[in-house]
Amino acid sequence: MAYYRRVGDVPPKRHTQHRDETGRLYYEELMGEEGFSSDSSLLYHRHLPSAIVGFEPWEPPDHTTTPNHPLRPRHLRLHALFPGDSWRDADVVTGRRMILGNADVRIFYVAAGKESPLYRNATGDELVYIESGEAVVETVFGPLRAKTGDYVVMPASTIHRWLPQGGEPLRAYIIEASGHVAPPKRYLSRYGQFLEHAPYCERDLHGPEEVLCVDGTDVEVLVKHRGPGGIAGTRFVFEHHPFDVVGWDGCLYPYTFSIFDFEPITGRVHQPPPVHQVFEGHNFVVCNFVPRKVDYHPQAIPVPYYHSNVDSDEVMFYCGGNYEARKGSGIGQGSVSLHPAGHTHGPQPGGYERSIGVEFFEEYAVMVDTFRPLELGEAALACDVDGYQFSWAAQRQGK
Repeated sequence: MAYYRRVGDVPPKRHTQHRDETGRLYYEELMGEEGFSSDSSLLYHRHLPSAIVGFEPWEPPDHTTTPNHPLRPRHLRLHALFPGDSWRDADVVTGRRMILGNADVRIFYVAAGKESPLYRNATGDELVYIESGEAVVETVFGPLRAKTGDYVVMPASTIHRWLPQGGEPLRAYIIEASGHVAPPKRYLSRYGQFLEHAPYCERDLHGPEEVLCVDGTDVEVLVKHRGPGGIAGTRFVFEHHPFDVVGWDGCLYPYTFSIFDFEPITGRVHQPPPVHQVFEGHNFVVCNFVPRKVDYHPQAIPVPYYHSNVDSDEVMFYCGGNYEARKGSGIGQGSVSLHPAGHTHGPQPGGYERSIGVEFFEEYAVMVDTFRPLELGEAALACDVDGYQFSWAAQRQGK
């Protein structure tokens, strides 16, 4: 994301001496993507950022998957994964449970009440959508405040931890890439500025405004990284706290973006899903569905037409309001629908006709479309709703 930011104490020229008031050198760290060929930031540490004094294997949350075979659409009730007060003993890092995944992207869910360990995901960027609750996210770049409706965009290898606030469960829907995530290229100028037709802009992105500059020794950090079988984990012990940064600048850093700041694009007839796009990654896209005026052609049918995903699996996370196209299917807050490539899908029976004359949709949903098939994680198998695959067959309803 080519949007420059500067926080704390940095020298006037990069890669030059930077000293504290006693004359002691700070240690410059370049954090950059794509082998020095893409966005980066420079961070200035009080101590060596590479000094480790211990390490041992760490087992990340279960990443095993099962093929969606025989092929069928799915309805997953994510709130069932954390019943009662079980969220009080979960944290966002070690408590997350894998719903769906492939080689390009993995989707997790968690309801958390505990502070998380320090964590670094070295496999790719994370988009963490806050379904409900509040948190402070402490990062090597400084703290972020996250609340209901926020995406927390966390670049790969950013050390951070989650601190839930307010005594309520922090419900987080986590989209983890195997690479990087960014705003769609069509929204940006050739130099990286948001263009006038984009549904959001730089003013809607909120990065750290101060550094933490924490002291401490023998600090544990959980690291998820590439390894045998694809994903591995290591527990490092750093000699000094990684949040010992006195300043940084650059175009690579974590930030928040609220779904409430996404401005919907509408038309006289039904607009296709790309108008709702908010982010893109390698072989997947992320879209926002938000409250909006719907189609205003006099003969319009506002809900989506029936469609075949010939190149992608579609995952819809229903996170607020009433989703017109899914009435009658049992889908509600906290539901996920999976409509895989090879399956024609669309509104539930009656929804097509019922939408005629409707002028406004009051709904919130986060959609992920993938261009390789998704497999089912252990959490999907634990909260799958049997019978959803038959919900379009009106003659079978109630049997």
